[in-house]
Amino acid sequence: MKLRPLAIVYRKELRDLLRDWRSIISIVVVPVVVVPLLILGVLKIVNLTMKEEPKVMLLGGENSPQCVAALRGLNKFDFVPASPDYTNLISTKKIRAAVEIPKDFDVAVDGERKTVIRIYTYDGEPKSMLTAQQLEEFFQHRREEVVRRRLLEHNLPQTLVTPFDVQRTNVASPKQVSGVIAGMILPYLMVVMCLVGAIYPAVDLTAGEKERGTLETLLSSPVARTQLVLGKVLVVLTASLATIVLSFSANGLALVFVNSSKMAKLPMTLDPLALAGVCVVMIPLAVFLSSMAVAVGLFARSAKEANTYLQPMLLLAIIPAIVAALPGVDFKYPLAFIPVLNMSLLCKELLAGTWHWDHLLVVFGSMTLYAALAVAAAVALFKRESVLFRT
Repeated sequence: MKLRPLAIVYRKELRDLLRDWRSIISIVVVPVVVVPLLILGVLKIVNLTMKEEPKVMLLGGENSPQCVAALRGLNKFDFVPASPDYTNLISTKKIRAAVEIPKDFDVAVDGERKTVIRIYTYDGEPKSMLTAQQLEEFFQHRREEVVRRRLLEHNLPQTLVTPFDVQRTNVASPKQVSGVIAGMILPYLMVVMCLVGAIYPAVDLTAGEKERGTLETLLSSPVARTQLVLGKVLVVLTASLATIVLSFSANGLALVFVNSSKMAKLPMTLDPLALAGVCVVMIPLAVFLSSMAVAVGLFARSAKEANTYLQPMLLLAIIPAIVAALPGVDFKYPLAFIPVLNMSLLCKELLAGTWHWDHLLVVFGSMTLYAALAVAAAVALFKRESVLFRT
């Protein structure tokens, strides 16, 4: 196949695409401006929310001033007046938890009588569960203090109740720890940005040309149809890859800003070799998604119809990426042949510092095959008059 006609078609289509302000918004403005601002906004909201003192209702404790004073002295909770309707207040999220202290709690502890502290929560609600955890940690620490004091009073060693300690040691490097976290997020974002950058150009270069009536002029040029459709696929692929690169460059700068501003402490010690590996293995996936978008655009009668078809395609691509990000979902050979899911799982391995060359070859080979089939499908549709000019 001659490359010069293909290059001419590529330059022509790319120039036409860049003249459209909507493509600039899709390829540049959304990944460089909109997405980083959304991420910064979400982090800011989370940061402000986490700084808020959770509202806690203190029940009882009238004759237990020592425990109540110690609890209030933590300065972690915003205590509200007691109310008999505390269960409804918790379930409606007006308060996060309630703690019931027996009125003779201090006396019972000093008299070595067993008593019970009750913590009322909204199970499954994150803020309520976090508040309950903080309350439990306070009372566990206070219980340990009471045990230590009693041991000292009876001249007994502390090892009597704590015969051994359990220590957990992290054997993974900071790059591996950061890679595991990034491996649950990065592949998903890459799939989303890949499609965000591909959908509008694919629709504009296929169904859009049908609506504008320029497709007939293009077909009358002395260029083979295979070269014409490959030129369109390459333009969509260029837009898709540009969107990914711009998005991650902008998001990387946003994360640097977040760390420097102390808004949140996020991992930044990713392995450059792993990132390079992820970029390489994502290329077949980008070709596959770009070609599928072009094929759908060619099949559609209008741009509106093409967008209707491509929205489910976006959903079908996102779901496997989400599944790959779930805890406990690891690479297995049966999953190595499912598009998007296989690439997401492989990226998780690479970012975590695990290089299994057999996994790499299987996934890269299968995605290359799927990409070739998607390109072939786009070429086959472009050669069918009944598809191009159907009404």
